[in-house]
Amino acid sequence: MITILAGGTGSVKLVRGIATQTRDISVISNVGDNYWLYGLYICPDIDTILYGLADILDTDKGWGIKKDTYGFLRQMEMLGEENWFNIGDRDAAIHLLRTNMLKNGKNLSDITEWMCQKFAIDVKIIPVTDNSVETRIVTTKGDLHLQEYWVKHKGQDKVDGIKYVGADKARANPAAVNAIHDSKLVIIAPGNPLTSIGPILSIKGIRKELSKSKKKVVVVSPLIGNTAISGPATKYMEAAGMEVSVYGLAKMYSEVASHMVIDSSDRLLTRKIENLDMKVYETKIKMKDKKDEEALASFILKQVHV
Repeated sequence: MITILAGGTGSVKLVRGIATQTRDISVISNVGDNYWLYGLYICPDIDTILYGLADILDTDKGWGIKKDTYGFLRQMEMLGEENWFNIGDRDAAIHLLRTNMLKNGKNLSDITEWMCQKFAIDVKIIPVTDNSVETRIVTTKGDLHLQEYWVKHKGQDKVDGIKYVGADKARANPAAVNAIHDSKLVIIAPGNPLTSIGPILSIKGIRKELSKSKKKVVVVSPLIGNTAISGPATKYMEAAGMEVSVYGLAKMYSEVASHMVIDSSDRLLTRKIENLDMKVYETKIKMKDKKDEEALASFILKQVHV
């Protein structure tokens, strides 16, 4: 079995690529950007992985369902509600069902498993915890939920820090811990290190199991040079006082991983990363299409020896 730690937009391409190579996969999903809106419980990263594996993801945007309509959102706007979070009509049906199931006593793990069955997905998608963990961005104007900061306010304010509220009390999902323990390879997908992967690592039980299993853990860089392949990773890294480079990433992950895949253009940092006791693999990591996704997945499975 292979286990992948994943966020959403930055991770789904590799998850999809690995799924073309093997179906014995577990995906441990970030829950830090889950958000309540209009009385609906929205799980962006879980849904992005779900839609990606079901081949209904809007790949142009990197989130949501392709060819979705927005009648629900237009109606909410007409009724005087805020409309900054783009919820499509088909997407809303998922959030509504999830919310009703939560209110009827189901936990997020059970609901996610049920949705995988409905979409005929045989990959296991495992929320990292069934408890509430909220990624909050600290700015000079106060703390904001990640969705509010990045989507509503367009990431305009200076970031002073990032907090994972509730992580200290959250119980690691036993299925996630077991997946790490039982896997022959654990892949940290190229998601945002602080807002996609960081919340997962903030759960003590997960971090402990990864540290014990680090010899079989490989990180795939979300950076090429000092630029993120997608999203605001560099902005958050700077706020956290991290060096914005694959070496800065390697230092962050060195306690939980012994292998790292970087872009060939970053090869000058290979020796420096290896001094952190991490084995480095160099290849093309930018995934522009499904051919690239499959190529990177194949490279990892064939080249990374644990």
